[in-house]
Amino acid sequence: MIIRTVVRRRAAATAATACALAVALTACSGTTKNSAEKNTTQTGTAAEADPNAPLKKGLKLAFLPKQINNPYEKIVDEAGIAAAKEYGATGKEVGPSDASASSQVSYINTLIQQRQDAILIAANDPNAVCGPLKQAMKKNIKVVAYDSDTAKDCRQLFINQASSEEIGRSLVQHLGEQIGFTGKIAILSATQNATNQNTWIEFMKDELKLPRYKNMTLVKVAYGDDADQKSFQQTQGLLQAYPDLKGIISPTTVGIAAAARYLGDSSYKGKVVLNGLGTPNQMRKYVKDGTVEQFSLWNPEELGYLGSYAAAALASGQITGAEGEKFKAGKLGEYTIGKDGEIILGEPTVFDKRNIDTFDF
Repeated sequence: MIIRTVVRRRAAATAATACALAVALTACSGTTKNSAEKNTTQTGTAAEADPNAPLKKGLKLAFLPKQINNPYEKIVDEAGIAAAKEYGATGKEVGPSDASASSQVSYINTLIQQRQDAILIAANDPNAVCGPLKQAMKKNIKVVAYDSDTAKDCRQLFINQASSEEIGRSLVQHLGEQIGFTGKIAILSATQNATNQNTWIEFMKDELKLPRYKNMTLVKVAYGDDADQKSFQQTQGLLQAYPDLKGIISPTTVGIAAAARYLGDSSYKGKVVLNGLGTPNQMRKYVKDGTVEQFSLWNPEELGYLGSYAAAALASGQITGAEGEKFKAGKLGEYTIGKDGEIILGEPTVFDKRNIDTFDF
């Protein structure tokens, strides 16, 4: 029933909206020289795309996740590193063990010194990393944000998992149907400065303003900092503060797993609905034991794969980051760059008992 709701919503959208949300889909025409557009890079130097340029051999790519021990981002980065081998490049993952706003700065500075060809970053803070990223671009090191964006002038591309609006609104839609559109709900997010989380939450709040949610109340947005134990404790704190809570949305793979672990061993199991974003492998046991009915996500391996090819296309001169440029991302096919350098991977998948065993990531 939930999946049909999303489908009906998509079908009812106007053609213009569908185009804007699906700029990354492969229905677009092939790359031609006419699609090459002149663009000004962050250094102020005019650059022109050559869509027929081959991918350079020997490129060096570095993936900088929010934190090095985040299991979701490990999947993304390893897929991107594997993709680099397909076109004769080398990739590596470096990063901090915590997800604080400034924790990634020293790593960016080191990558600049190492003369990487491209830095791919999931930003803990949209602005804290801007200074060194701008320095990287001045040295012709390409910058691609993925998963969590930087400020727009601090990178050339942003690889978005799915439409931010669709993610935020659909999570509220799903939870609303599960709790009968009645009761108190809370959000368990990652860090307070995470660009992707905050964007999704704004769309959640906007969705909650619609008349169908008049009997639902968002009582708190809690932050687990993408740390398992803190997310676990935040879940406990939410239920102590609001014992009549009906549902929790956790749009973070670390947070939803920690919340499920708490609920699964508490008297709230089966009483408090948990929804959000997680990976099938980490959530499988909670779906099967009834702690969680369903959750959503895109394929993180495809996100890393797409990011890798986008970075290579930038470093090879096939694209500059201008809206409307096209490039081929290996087995994923052709993608088109949207407004502000955004490339959308695709639409999220809803996982439940019926399909969860068909996925392994």
